Parts: sequence; C-alpha cells; structure tokens
Amino acid sequence: MSLLWSPWHGCHKCSEGCANCYVYYLDKQRDKDASIVTKSKTNFNLPLKKDRQGDYKIAPNSEVATCFTSDFFLEEADGWRDEAWSIIKSRPDVKFLICTKRVERVEKCLPKDWGEGYKNVAIAVTCENQKRADFRLPIFEKVPAFKKFIFVSPILEKVNLEKHLKSGKFDRVCVGGESYAYARECDYDWVKDIFAQCQKYGVEFDFHQTGSNFIKDGKRYKIKHHDEYSQAKKAMEELQRKAS
Repeated sequence: MSLLWSPWHGCHKCSEGCANCYVYYLDKQRDKDASIVTKSKTNFNLPLKKDRQGDYKIAPNSEVATCFTSDFFLEEADGWRDEAWSIIKSRPDVKFLICTKRVERVEKCLPKDWGEGYKNVAIAVTCENQKRADFRLPIFEKVPAFKKFIFVSPILEKVNLEKHLKSGKFDRVCVGGESYAYARECDYDWVKDIFAQCQKYGVEFDFHQTGSNFIKDGKRYKIKHHDEYSQAKKAMEELQRKAS
C-alpha cells in the first residue's frame, strides 16, 4: 500500500463524487471543518525528513499518495505548491501519485522545469461518472505527464472510457467504491466492464477497494471499511484468472 503525504489538508466539494467525501466524513468525527484548507505544520516536508540514523523516513523506492486529504491543484494551495514541487523533485528515488478533480488547473500549476513531466510523478484524474469522464479526460489528454492514470473512484455508474483509452495516453485505470455509512453502491458489473475495456486497449487496471456498499451477482454486501481492500484484491484475482 502507498504511503501518504498530505502537505495540506481540506478541500471544497466540486462534483458528484464529492457528495460523501471520506475526508469530510472523517473530519466530522473529529469536530473538524474539512472545507478549511490548511498547510501542514508538521508534515509539509515529510519526504525530506530523516530518522536518527540519517535515513529518509520515506525510504527509496517508496510509492507516496500525495495530497489525498485535499487536492494538489486547489486554489488555496497556490502559494505552497512551488515548494511542494521542489520537495518532489529532490526525491527522484520516490514515486509520487497526485490525484485531482481540478484537471483544468493542472497545466498552469506545473513547475517551470516540468517539460514532459517529472519521471517520478504520476498524475491521476478522477472521473466518477460518464459526465465527468467526458469533460475531464479530453483536457487531461493534453496535459504533459510521464505517467497518467484515470481514477473511476468512487464509481457511481457504468462508465465507458474506450474513446479515451484508445488514444494510448493513459497508463492505468484505478476503480474503487465509496466508503463509510452513506456509501453509494458499487456494482461489480461496472468494474468488470472497465476491466474489459482496459484489456482491449492494453491499459493496466486496478480495482483497489469495493466500497462499503458492494453489489456482486445481484447480491448486496455491506463491507466494513478495513475489509474493502482485501475483498477488492480477491475480485481482482478473479478477473485476472478468468482473463488468462
């Protein structure tokens, strides 16, 4: 599982996938307002921190999910982002994954020396339904990046990605369901359909979590959050076995 680095925290809901945002849900349990965006006081420079032996706390070859309690391209972070890019660039031995719903802001928020992308950075765009896929992915196709992923998470309906996948500009599609008490359903048939699309165009596929409200073979399963990942892993193994 990827390590987490949250240089800032908090976000604003901007589309259908945000309705039951897990950050808002968890912050509410702590009497915290997730709509207030704040720079981390202790972990902003986490990738640069070392232990008493002088070794990086985030070891070389680690994978780091970046800003998953906010959005890396959020307007409030404009004054902090250049420093965050500098930290990312200084750790070429670490792979950073940056996921966003604000794809229209990506190009103007890239560092000046970005070129075709930093080799240690993958950028992902979330497309929770067909409407968002059709709006965001044509914009994302034009964004220069060394690795580009599509996140259909939380998946809210059957989503056709074929016209985007056949462009050859996307490296991976990650699908996941919604978590916690008010989770909308994730239908396994939707997952299988995207898996088949990825197979057709030779795009890597990952089903990372079932969500808490999972439908498989017409039966609804209420899954505890800590079991969503293991259940999705089993489903992935099933998909791969049937495809081989």
